[in-house]
Amino acid sequence: MASATYPQEPWSIGGDRVWNSLNASVNGRLVAGSPLAQPCVDDPTSALCSEIQHGYLDEVFRSNRPGGFTNAQWESCQATGQQCLLDYTNTSRTSPIGAPNKCQMGSVSNYYVDVRSARDVSTAFEFSKTYKIPLVVKNTGHDYKGRSSAPNSLGIWTHNLKQISYNQYFVPDGCRHPQSTRPAVTLGAGVQWYEAYAFAEANNITIVGGTDRSVGASGGWLMGGGHSMLSNTMGLGVDRVLQFKVVTPDGRYRIANACQNQDLFYALRGGGGGTFGVVLESTVLASPPVKLETVIVAFDPAANSTLTEELWTIMAENSVRWAEEGWGGISNRGVAIYINPRLDAGAAARSMAPLINFGQRLVAQKVTGAKTLVTTFPTWSSFFTTFSSQYVARVGIPLALASRLINKSNFETPSSQKELVSALTAANNATGSVIILISAPTSHPGDGHTSVTEAWRDSLFHVTLVSSWNWDTSTEAKKGHYSLASHAIDHLRKITPDAAYVNEADVYEPNHEVAFWGSNYDRLLAIKHKYDPDRLLECWQCGKFSFPLLAFRSLIFLRV
Repeated sequence: MASATYPQEPWSIGGDRVWNSLNASVNGRLVAGSPLAQPCVDDPTSALCSEIQHGYLDEVFRSNRPGGFTNAQWESCQATGQQCLLDYTNTSRTSPIGAPNKCQMGSVSNYYVDVRSARDVSTAFEFSKTYKIPLVVKNTGHDYKGRSSAPNSLGIWTHNLKQISYNQYFVPDGCRHPQSTRPAVTLGAGVQWYEAYAFAEANNITIVGGTDRSVGASGGWLMGGGHSMLSNTMGLGVDRVLQFKVVTPDGRYRIANACQNQDLFYALRGGGGGTFGVVLESTVLASPPVKLETVIVAFDPAANSTLTEELWTIMAENSVRWAEEGWGGISNRGVAIYINPRLDAGAAARSMAPLINFGQRLVAQKVTGAKTLVTTFPTWSSFFTTFSSQYVARVGIPLALASRLINKSNFETPSSQKELVSALTAANNATGSVIILISAPTSHPGDGHTSVTEAWRDSLFHVTLVSSWNWDTSTEAKKGHYSLASHAIDHLRKITPDAAYVNEADVYEPNHEVAFWGSNYDRLLAIKHKYDPDRLLECWQCGKFSFPLLAFRSLIFLRV
């Protein structure tokens, strides 16, 4: 990058000399940021533009590029309309790019430090502090709240930290108690789930993680809590992490575990990504292979408007028992997928009889799209490989998301079950996008030392919904989509305790400090001030910190 010309405004901090010095300090790995669609502005007929068009809706393709984000609005500056996006409904069109017909940086960082060492991160922190340049931390760009992008920022890009290792007798650094020895996998910050699961399969072990292949195993997923279809019986990600190696904003490299830097370990176990430091690697518990009894019922919800409500009624009536028996899964308006690592095939079929009978009835009635599958997968990885491509996150599409944790109390009586189904139906009618994740650690109490909201342990469902738009949507219309998602989740917010998942939450979440962290918030705030006294890491809803419109300047929308 020695020949690069550096921006002078709004970064007039000493010219090319300063940026060349930073580049030299990180061994030539200061990467110029650019919008993903930039090549199609430079030359719409180029091979590079064709590559962008073909990969535009692929989450791994996007994650491999500094300027790529799972949801395209975080590449744009929504407050000003500056952007460089393709039409996701027809990526072969190049005319929509930008406004007016020009590629603009939006919220893509001007430069990224391609991190390969702790020194790279401490250098970025020192540079930010010296020159007052906003920082963002980016791994894969799979962040529903835009915490990994900001206009006129310097990005700390951890995506290329791809090392993975397995230690059958791992002992956290500084721990000497015999019970500290556990089988564990150490994952570099850039390792994604499809890579982690392939490694686990090759080593005949289970790693508990998410259902989207592009998500980083050691990034915001883990530091925000980390839910999984296996969480009911095997815990959240934060329940299974044994150690972090991290650079805190004061520039120090630290090891955080149960035996040293315990306060930081606690904060990283649920306090949120991009807040307390830059994680270089995590070490997580490895379990033996798990055989999964699986039940899937699917149908076309357009065939009969009452079928979705009937499905969710069955789920509401049986979810307390199903959680006790070890089930986890996912559902939307036209499918329910359940897996169980505890029961054998016979017990699983008896347990799931209400759902199986419902599915078989739909098949017998020849309902459009009706399918029922009762089967066994030999491992979590084999299940993931079969279904991950079908239930991947919406990619390359601008969207607003909101969510709610649904407490056990909402399932206790016939009237509360009916109330819950009515609220789910109303939220789905508003957006058509409700997803029910049966991913709460209901049967896993944890060790009591994580910083996620306590409500996770008392919940059965984590419910999300989205409202989406396209590249040419006006600023006012975008506000409407954020407001729609927020108002739609109100149907559930009204009947549930004050709890939501920080990584997939409403950007307008009221009282978010309590909703995300419960009684942990005050302690987290004190830890934040200890390790980041200069507030170098700031992002929307990452706590009630001083917030001078930097890391979330791409979305300064008032609720309407």
